[in-house]
Amino acid sequence: MTTSEDNHLPRHVAIIMDGNNRFAKKKQLQKGDGHREGKNVLDPIVEHCRKVGVQALTVFAFSSENWNRPQYEVDLLMKLLEETIHEQIPRMEKFEISLRFIGDRSRLSTELKQLMLHAEQRTAKFTHMTLTIAISYGGMWDIAHTAQQIAQLVKDEKIDVNQINTEMFGQMISLGDLTPVDLLIRTGGDFRLSNFLLWQAAYAELYFTQTLWPEFTVKELEYAFNVFSGRERRFGKTSEQIQQEHIENL
Repeated sequence: MTTSEDNHLPRHVAIIMDGNNRFAKKKQLQKGDGHREGKNVLDPIVEHCRKVGVQALTVFAFSSENWNRPQYEVDLLMKLLEETIHEQIPRMEKFEISLRFIGDRSRLSTELKQLMLHAEQRTAKFTHMTLTIAISYGGMWDIAHTAQQIAQLVKDEKIDVNQINTEMFGQMISLGDLTPVDLLIRTGGDFRLSNFLLWQAAYAELYFTQTLWPEFTVKELEYAFNVFSGRERRFGKTSEQIQQEHIENL
């Protein structure tokens, strides 16, 4: 099997799965049907990432701001999240994928929190790929929460304030044990990050598409990978420096 290093694929892919409600309106479906259609799109995307050697896939399922949506929609999304987790556990075991969740769990139901923990524990041993679902998540919350944790360590005199740096912060924030996001995909036609993985995607390549999430396919995912492979990632350096480093590594 090829790996992300061999064929210049991203090691860590993040997806903002946007456009479910617009899909339902476009197809003249009932309210909520767009979310149901969108739920079914994830499986082939996960399988393809696993097949080609992507190490981590992180998807935005429910944001901190989504709590402000109409209650019927919030209830439906919570129900679909439970269904998704139940369906994904045997799939994760079949493909040997670790399933994780990030976000503020304090507003979630006890049943959903228990189900999330159960799924994490059952799949923790798998190392072929990590699938992370962001639920009740916001990038600003993530950064503030990490700052609180570090502040507590200083207060407890476990670390000195002078030890705080970007490396420590990056290790303690959500997904800190994974590689940073290389490619961030947003479906649905909007050109913004919407408070998703603000720290982890600091140097990510961005791919925006008009395609609504329920219509997103493996073929377009492959196209996004091709776009990624054609971009020069400089991380603050010049093109000449990158080219010289490439020559030296040959």
